[in-house]
Amino acid sequence: MTALSPYTGWTRRDWTALADRMLAAVDPYRSPGGARIDLPGPASRNGRVSDGLEGFARTFLLAGFRITGEAGADPGNLLERYAAGLAAGTDPASPEAWPRPDELGQAKVEAASIALVLQLTRPWLWDRLDDRVRERTIGWLGTVVGQPYPPINWVWFRLVVESFLREAGGPWSATDVEEDLAVHASLRRPGGWLSDGAERAYDHYTGWALHVYPLLWTHLFDVTGSLCPPVLRKQWEADLRRYLDDAIRLVGADGSPLLQGRSLTYRFAAAAPFWVGALTGAGLRPGLTRRVASGMVRHFTGHEALEPDGLLGLGWHRAWPAMRQSYSGPGSPYWAAKGMLGLALPADHPVWTDAEEPLPVETGDVARIVAAPGWLVSARRRDGIAVVLNHGTDHAAPGDRRTDSPLYARLGYSTATVPPLTGPTVAGPLDNSVVLLDEHGRASHRAGFEACYATELPGGVLAAASRGPVRWVDPAGDDSPDHGSGRSGPVVAGPVVTVVSVVRDGVEIRLVRLDTMSPAGRRLRLGGWPVAGDTRPLRRVDGTAATASAGGLRSFVHGLRGFATAEVTVEQGTSPLGAWTAIPALSTTDVPALGDVLAAAVVLDRGGAHSADVTVDHDGDDVTLTWPDGLRTTVPLPRGS
Repeated sequence: MTALSPYTGWTRRDWTALADRMLAAVDPYRSPGGARIDLPGPASRNGRVSDGLEGFARTFLLAGFRITGEAGADPGNLLERYAAGLAAGTDPASPEAWPRPDELGQAKVEAASIALVLQLTRPWLWDRLDDRVRERTIGWLGTVVGQPYPPINWVWFRLVVESFLREAGGPWSATDVEEDLAVHASLRRPGGWLSDGAERAYDHYTGWALHVYPLLWTHLFDVTGSLCPPVLRKQWEADLRRYLDDAIRLVGADGSPLLQGRSLTYRFAAAAPFWVGALTGAGLRPGLTRRVASGMVRHFTGHEALEPDGLLGLGWHRAWPAMRQSYSGPGSPYWAAKGMLGLALPADHPVWTDAEEPLPVETGDVARIVAAPGWLVSARRRDGIAVVLNHGTDHAAPGDRRTDSPLYARLGYSTATVPPLTGPTVAGPLDNSVVLLDEHGRASHRAGFEACYATELPGGVLAAASRGPVRWVDPAGDDSPDHGSGRSGPVVAGPVVTVVSVVRDGVEIRLVRLDTMSPAGRRLRLGGWPVAGDTRPLRRVDGTAATASAGGLRSFVHGLRGFATAEVTVEQGTSPLGAWTAIPALSTTDVPALGDVLAAAVVLDRGGAHSADVTVDHDGDDVTLTWPDGLRTTVPLPRGS
């Protein structure tokens, strides 16, 4: 460690060395004309040609950032290689011609990366291209005009492309720009957050897309005043500042971002919004920005995210192909390049010259409510883990009747755990869940619930509640593309279930009440945190308490009211964090009585001495918790129907 980087040891030199290594690693996979980077691995649903374009466009991002930060200096001849690829890819007569954005949806995504870098490196690349190549590039990009785009983060792909075309003398549509800005406005939520669509889709797309592109757009293109009123830019800057104030608290002391939401194979792209704040002057202090960004990248490089040959494969730490969604191909992980946007800042920028500052979790415990996604944030200095308890996010709309999405609808997510992504517990929630089991042992699903409240109670206690009708779903016939939502199928209706999370000093007290009854339910199960490691987990069951230990983590559940049995489920090959996964759970012997309240303590830590000796008293619509130090907390239960 150094005085400049006392937390990560990383300086700009480490960043440039990493970028050079990553770019050199893809060179052997360039097609003869340079238009594709055909990386090894399973193809996406879009096919190999699309995947090769993706490899080109996403590594082009990294090359563009690297060259911009050096004011055009290009000792590796990157510009020459990517210029050749542009020439071949935009030539309809070339055997390496790219699919056009009006022909293939994925090309709409990659066109934005190409346009962004062409603008960013304009003096050194675009302005020096042959006129015919420029004309063909404008023609290829111009096919986005008037095309339909889904009303999610994708609208920024069209905005970026058409803004570049506008400055390059190509076709563009003021109507498209107006419509896309209106979609973005519709996605704004309280506290600077944005939802990636009309559903409750809160995830890293809020940061690496919906906050990154707006301010890059105003910073790089001549749009302020003509297309983007100054008041709108100020609004976006204020939104980013509020969002980053939350996002910095969702990073563990080890640099891991929250393992929640789709496209996790983009890994350190989660650093992108912090860099945009530095680039545009709307972010955190420079030393804190570098601390969080360097910590994220170092977290992944330190966990073998790069193969020995320098390639970035599908996975989280090491390659783990099951992490992929159906749109993921071998080039997809290189959207991680967004998290290296800081390389576009010169070496004398304060973000590189100021000393690192500690993360919030490194200076004290964190307890915060994030209203938009319905999250209670709990991070502890003693173990460096950031946890969210989730009562507002499910990648669904209220009343949805699909299955739960493992990466959205669980009751908890953290920087050290991830729900099993393959295996038997994917279809039936176990970890961080409250479910009813039917006569066949199938677990119910909660997506579409009502988010009731998230509030701070006296004594620094946080509480959040959600409720809704659960259901049993048979998704066997749903083979639709995986975009993060749950699966559809025949439904058996279940009862209305209310769940409340109350957290203090890293201990969650989870309260459960059945508000209606269903003949299909046989018993109730409450699952704790999934912990993973490369050696077989340790298990301990003692009455209505169960502990699972793996990978240096402890997952603990303790029945406080209404539970009869405890168990630990162990799975193999279901997590990118380790070969083995263990999940403790509690169960009842039958269906709880209508209106009764069940309670359990749920803890994730690194083997600390959290006390779960909490007394639970139920009186009407209130529950009173008495903590080990005598503090009494009255928790309101949402009124049942």
